[in-house]
Order: sequence, then structure tokens, then C-alpha cells
Amino acid sequence: MSISSQLLWAVGLSLYVLAVLLLTRIPYAAMVARGMEPIRAVYYTRKIVHMLAGGVGSVMVPLVFSDPWYPLVCGLLLTLLTYGAHATGLRFYWFQTAENRNDVKFALMWAVSVSLLWWVLDNPWLAILPALYMAFGDGVTGVARNLLVRRRSKSPIGNLFMLIVCAPLGWIIGGLAEPAIPIWGLISAVVATWVERYEFGPIDDNVLITVAASTVLLLGTWLGPMA
Repeated sequence: MSISSQLLWAVGLSLYVLAVLLLTRIPYAAMVARGMEPIRAVYYTRKIVHMLAGGVGSVMVPLVFSDPWYPLVCGLLLTLLTYGAHATGLRFYWFQTAENRNDVKFALMWAVSVSLLWWVLDNPWLAILPALYMAFGDGVTGVARNLLVRRRSKSPIGNLFMLIVCAPLGWIIGGLAEPAIPIWGLISAVVATWVERYEFGPIDDNVLITVAASTVLLLGTWLGPMA
């Protein structure tokens, strides 16, 4: 794919992500207008952002880019945008809170994991797998907990929904590797689901999911397919 084409896609996807960030104010306002606690509406909206921005953006990476520099730069620019919103006090209040900056870590880990794995593994599909866990898996987890537990929590019910989403992703995308490593993809999904329940100070689930899943994929490609 030509440099000019990739650049156009990078601009287009960046504008799409920005539109998601701005337009998710609409469902937030609708939820609050119906009487939902603002903090619960924030968590719903954040997961919408995870899936529509991070998830859709991840899927597009291997389809429109042939160079990992583009997702790296786009992800770092999003990191600066979300960090700047916190630092200036001009937060996107419908998905950002003063209590944590997990959205910044999401953007940073997305940029680093996708680009680094692509460089190391030379496979853009494997490269986006941890990002898909973080976007769709953790996204569904948050929605399930918010719906069933009705507050931000680490209830195991969320991990059940995460595994239902992540396991097929790991198996299918792991099968796209050369050589195919579907079992390692499945293991990476299980590990990502397990570590999502934990946070260690500034090291949140976004960091743990991407680091743990990436480690499994690196190990799997090194050891090769399981018999």
C-alpha cells in the first residue's frame, strides 16, 4: 500500500476516532436524562468508546496499513489528546473522570502493543489481538458489570463475558499466523481474561491485558504450534 494511501487512511481513522469521542456525549446525555447516575453513564460511555474507537480502529489496522509507524503515531496522538484533556481540566466528562486516567493508558497501550508486536512478529493480525481483548473483551466486561452489578467492580461475571468474546478472537486470529498458532491465541485470551480482574496502583487492567497477552503470543511464536 502506498505512503499517500496510508496517510489518508491515518487521517480518516483519526477523524473517525475523534468523532466517536465527541458524539458519545449523546448517549451519555440520554442515559443521565433517564435518571441514571452520571458515574454509571460515564462507565457505559467509556466502554462504547473502547469498542467503537479502539475496537474498530484495531480491526482496520491490518486492512489499511502496511507500516506499523502509522498506528503508532495515531495512537500516541490520541494519548496526548486524552492526557491533555485531563491535564487542562477540560475533560471529556462523558467518559473521563478525575479519579483515574485509564483512558490515557488505554490509548498508550494500544499504540505501543500494536506497533511493537507488528515489528517483532511481522504479522499485523497477531499484533492487534491484545488490543482487541482490551477494546471488545474489556468493553463487554464493563457493560456486563455495569448492567448486572450496577457499579464499577471486578465481579467475575464480567470475566465470563470477556472470555466469551476473547476466546474466539484468540483462536481465529491465532490461526491466521504463519505458522498458525490457534492454541496459543486461545491461551492468550484466557490469560488476558484472568489478569483483567487485577490492578496494582497505576498499573491498571489496560496495561495488564496487553502485556500479558503480548507475552503469551511472543512465547507462542517462539515455541511454535502445539501438537
